[in-house]
Amino acid sequence: MPYRQENPARPAPSPGREASKASSGKGPANKAQGSPRARWPEARHYAALDLGTNNCRLLIARPQGDGFAVIDAFSRIVRLGEGLAATGRLSDAAIDRTLSALKVCADKLKRRNVALARSVATEACRRAENGPDFIARAYAETGIHLDIISAEEEARLAVLGCHVLLEPGDGPALIFDIGGGSTELVLVDTRPVVPKVLDWHSAPWGVVSLTEHAGQAVGAEGRLALYARMRALVAESFAGFASRLPRDLDGPRLLGTSGTVTTLASVHLGLSHYDRSQVDGLIVPATSMRRISADLSRMDLNERATLPCIGTERADLVVAGCAILETIMDLWPAERLGVADRGIREGILRRLMRGDRL
Repeated sequence: MPYRQENPARPAPSPGREASKASSGKGPANKAQGSPRARWPEARHYAALDLGTNNCRLLIARPQGDGFAVIDAFSRIVRLGEGLAATGRLSDAAIDRTLSALKVCADKLKRRNVALARSVATEACRRAENGPDFIARAYAETGIHLDIISAEEEARLAVLGCHVLLEPGDGPALIFDIGGGSTELVLVDTRPVVPKVLDWHSAPWGVVSLTEHAGQAVGAEGRLALYARMRALVAESFAGFASRLPRDLDGPRLLGTSGTVTTLASVHLGLSHYDRSQVDGLIVPATSMRRISADLSRMDLNERATLPCIGTERADLVVAGCAILETIMDLWPAERLGVADRGIREGILRRLMRGDRL
């Protein structure tokens, strides 16, 4: 392949388990394979791929100033972790969907003359019995080596990718990432240029895992009971971390990166379709996010599916995201919520471009 991955070693087959904003020229492999001339011939292109429990997302960028310029991007809901809670395994259908998305990513990596890439997999692959087998198959069929990262590294990458959107202020801030299979909470000291992680926690509930575990609801009363059950499950999983958080802060700051917060921010703005330029960096009153969450939890599936920026793809998962978000706002009572449409991929790109060892 005409790009180098940070973890290039072929994974051994397992018998049963595993935005904001040039440097050197193109890699030699591009000329050897007769690739077309790059649009920015003197720029080195980097790529970050984040395969989560629900989404497969790719970002390709080149250095620009003290940040980077996005060259290409790809995002697809693949639901890799669908059914994982019940079986402990990635299903054949989920694997096929994900491999199809990864093949699109592989094609983009080749066409964009990427010099250096890192691809990571998170909670679904951490938990699945056949996670390593899937990683080996993905490499064999697409050439993409997925590195299964720890929850701690996932949290740190998310912070690195989005911390610039935190509101100015003194005292620690809380950054969170609601994923498909887990939720990461990170308490940071923002006085250094790159925030220092003071404490962090990974809870086993994301929008997919919580939805599948909590089950379905029938009728208005059933939906209220289901939402309360989700909130209770999440609160229990946060309890240890909550007990360590500082109290009586003056103006606590809160920043979220996930499909949940960007979707709810779109609803808050009344957008007819998702617009990253209006959502990324938005500051929303916490009371508005709570009101939207409460409204969505009372709707049935069909009502949620008719809402712009939710639709059929998110209608069954958004209530779990609302339950997680409201519980986070309970333990860190900020008056406003910062919204980031950036995170792990941007964190990876920043590390790659500054030459950090990953």
